[in-house]
Amino acid sequence: MPSVLGLLEAREKKVREEVARLREEAERVQAALGEAERALQRLADARVTVAEVLAEPPCAVVEPVGSAVAGAVVPRRAEGMPASVLPADYQRIMSVLESAAGREGMRCQQLAAALGLQAVPAKIEGLRSKAKRLVERGWALQTRPGVFTPLQTRPGVFTPLGTPAG
Repeated sequence: MPSVLGLLEAREKKVREEVARLREEAERVQAALGEAERALQRLADARVTVAEVLAEPPCAVVEPVGSAVAGAVVPRRAEGMPASVLPADYQRIMSVLESAAGREGMRCQQLAAALGLQAVPAKIEGLRSKAKRLVERGWALQTRPGVFTPLQTRPGVFTPLGTPAG
């Protein structure tokens, strides 16, 4: 028959193992709880910030008048508006188009070469997108598909809206 002390020691060992396992689990739960509390605090801070911003009166949208700002949108052209209000990339495109104004216009591959860019599809498509944006906003004309010129008031040339210029 087993001794009482042996049975107590075996029982004590089992309980110590259970305590150690529970402590490890408690530490894991405590770490997860801390992480969840930090995430909750970030969300609460974000909610408060958004509520503060939405509570402020809306700002009026101001068209750029001064110098170009990187990442700024291309404004619609108004009479007498200088090209300096355009973002730098668009100013460069307009400068190249204006320097070639005597020609029939420029294709995007020619624009890329004139701007010192590689004539790879990604660069050409980027230029095409920018040139079309200049046409949409009244800064340039697309005389034929893929051929762009600076805005000029010449008889027989059509504006982006399809009405004769001049």
